[in-house]
Amino acid sequence: MTSLDTFAAEKLASLEAKNLRRELIETGRKDSIWMTRNGRRLLSFSCNDYLNLSQHPAIEKAAIAAIEQHGVGAGASRLVTGNHPLFAQLEQRLARLKGTDAACVFGSGYLANLGIISAVVGGNDLVLVDELSHSCILSGADLSGATVVTFRHNDVAHAEELLKQHRPKHRHALIATDGVFSMDGDLAPLHDLAALSQIYDAWLLSDDAHGIGVVGGGRGSSFVGGKKAAVDLQMGTLSKAIGGYGGYLCASQNVIDLMKSRARTLVYSTGLPPASVAGAIAAIDLIERDPNYAIKPLRKAKAFTARLNLPEAQSPIVPIVIGSTEAALNASRMLEDEGFLVTAIRPPTVPANTARLRLTFTAAHPNAEIERLAAIIGERILGH
Repeated sequence: MTSLDTFAAEKLASLEAKNLRRELIETGRKDSIWMTRNGRRLLSFSCNDYLNLSQHPAIEKAAIAAIEQHGVGAGASRLVTGNHPLFAQLEQRLARLKGTDAACVFGSGYLANLGIISAVVGGNDLVLVDELSHSCILSGADLSGATVVTFRHNDVAHAEELLKQHRPKHRHALIATDGVFSMDGDLAPLHDLAALSQIYDAWLLSDDAHGIGVVGGGRGSSFVGGKKAAVDLQMGTLSKAIGGYGGYLCASQNVIDLMKSRARTLVYSTGLPPASVAGAIAAIDLIERDPNYAIKPLRKAKAFTARLNLPEAQSPIVPIVIGSTEAALNASRMLEDEGFLVTAIRPPTVPANTARLRLTFTAAHPNAEIERLAAIIGERILGH
């Protein structure tokens, strides 16, 4: 073996010993909630397709029509020739949904955060990040060259303490957080963080990947409670409740114009395929047209937490924290034997000793199956 092969083999062996090695498992999806793995049909509680739109007939029809009219790919970056006509439509719809002047569509949510953060802060600036924020926020903050400081999860008082300490030393400051936290399912205190950002002349970025379509009347975490939080940078993805692929930023016109000139992950990436853009437009149509449909995933998650006397779900994501990686993997295998696909989440995705089952609820999950899953988890995992 070469030295590179040896290095890789040693790293893999170390991960294996800690139950942290990851492998891709071929998974066939049918009707958005039923999966096929290793020849078995499983009901998935692990997908982020909260509204089951990835296989919705109207979304598929829109995507196919876009391919027939515009082809399968954008052909270049958006600033060259890849800015096909569907982009303008989607950005107008996103801006309307989020209550902003304008929007910009990126290739993915990860690319969006890498590009956004680096475009607005740099070496003389401060980024204050919730400690449980998604990896792409932390990566974007690190790449920006700014001073990065983390605050305790959802602890506004700690965030203010850090701003008092660090803000005077820096030209600009950015507060960055998930709107709905992907591993815990709880909501960020966006109204309080927005008020804090105004006091200390900081800008607030919220990653709404798991909020759009399913909380705040379908408009996302900035709208929970009925009043829009003053979030300067409403970022999110098109790959969860929207059902397709891509990322976006909704903000003021000046900020969006800056992104289209300076966000490197937009400037130097091929534009999204027409089918992805058209599918997202059709998904937003459905969400705006039928807000009662958008509340179903959260309603089902709340029924599950009530059944097990867990803290009430704030989003369609419900964690069952187990602790050790081995125990979490064993719990996942047990549920698979019962016909459920519930993936074990392990460090470093979550903090050490907090390996968990991460359950996600969708509009299409049968109530009887939710009840059966709750009974099994209550008896065999939680010991109820």
